[in-house]
Amino acid sequence: MGSYDRYYHRMPDGTVKQINPFNQTEVWSVSERGYKAFFPNGQEKELLTEPVREPEDYCHFCEKNWEYITPQKARHFFDGKEWKTEYCLLPHQVKDSRGIHFRRVGNLFEIVGYNYWTKNYQYRMAEHIRKWRDAYLSDPEGMRHVMNVLALKYEKLGIRLEDKTFEEKLERIDAFFGGCHELILGLRHYKPGAKYTTDLFSAGDFTPEEHFQYMMFTIDTMRSIKEQNPFVRYISIFQNWLKPAGASFDHLHRQLVGLDEWGVQLEREIREVMKNPNIYNEFGVNFAIYNSFLLLENEFAIGYVEIGHRYPTIAVYSKSREGTPLHQTPQEIRGMSDLVHAVHVALTSEITCNEEWYYTPFDSLYVLPWRILVKLRFNVPAGFEGNTKIYINPISPEQLTEIMTERLLKARETGRFAPGIRIGAEVSREPNPLLYSRR
Repeated sequence: MGSYDRYYHRMPDGTVKQINPFNQTEVWSVSERGYKAFFPNGQEKELLTEPVREPEDYCHFCEKNWEYITPQKARHFFDGKEWKTEYCLLPHQVKDSRGIHFRRVGNLFEIVGYNYWTKNYQYRMAEHIRKWRDAYLSDPEGMRHVMNVLALKYEKLGIRLEDKTFEEKLERIDAFFGGCHELILGLRHYKPGAKYTTDLFSAGDFTPEEHFQYMMFTIDTMRSIKEQNPFVRYISIFQNWLKPAGASFDHLHRQLVGLDEWGVQLEREIREVMKNPNIYNEFGVNFAIYNSFLLLENEFAIGYVEIGHRYPTIAVYSKSREGTPLHQTPQEIRGMSDLVHAVHVALTSEITCNEEWYYTPFDSLYVLPWRILVKLRFNVPAGFEGNTKIYINPISPEQLTEIMTERLLKARETGRFAPGIRIGAEVSREPNPLLYSRR
């Protein structure tokens, strides 16, 4: 245990000092700051003034409001017999989105914009995307749609549409079709039969099969971005649940952003992997075993409370030898999906959180395991954190493990997540379960 001392230390007064072993973030959990108040416990709820409208129209991502989002690059749905994916939708198809479980669209406000790729890398949209764009714009309904979406974007930016030439408008519209910042939109805004404003449809409200399809559609989008843009070295994949976590709308959606860099965190982690290829076993799962932070497990994945994060964090790791979901089998992906889904079921739709994906970058010689972190957004970093780079996490790893184990066991009784998931004391204590370093 001696090698772990510098990463995790409990002071006599109960303060827990932590250093993330992968990126060196320093975090303190201070006992007197409390934690139970951060979890919803029968708080007063505001009644909806009317039954949920069908089709829903509560935000721009809702089923009825297709005119507020960019053209649909793909959609994924169950036709009564099997799950299907359709690509490059045309206006007459987009109008009828009833029962479409997931839609893939370009982000109206890209983090890394289309012009970034065209100006810096001479990127050009793929031929099949160009043909789709031309077909969409040749339809009067399609042209009207994209111009209205562009007007919405200009309005938010404080730009008058009439001040732009037609050529300038068309250049902006190219981003709707060929950009590399995409959204995966869920079907529902509210849960079926919702009675309160807090009855929003979250990732935990999917069935296990629906959540698996959500994940598979995300990976399909990841593959599409990689194939259409050879300059993308990594794709940031994340899900912000509720506005305090950074969501534009309280409507379930996941984002994918193509990048020409790995990012500072992954660069740091790869340097650590170069020194110790087994670091994610040694200082991740094994550390969780020795400190009783394990939460849940199945044949293909394992989840535990991870130390050294600004926010209380639950980590789900793939046991696969492959470091990217692009190369994993459907069974391995389903194993990850089932554990992440179980975490969301246990958290409920009322807890604000971020879901972040990490995996081996496309051009890395060193393999990192695919893992998904679910971060609970209770605390807001303030002045102390800013000038010390020591972050205060209100929930210690022991407290979070206790809370989440109890919630997972209760959630399992409802039968809402996949069967066969081992929880708490049922999780295997066999060290080095991650196979990424044994390729």
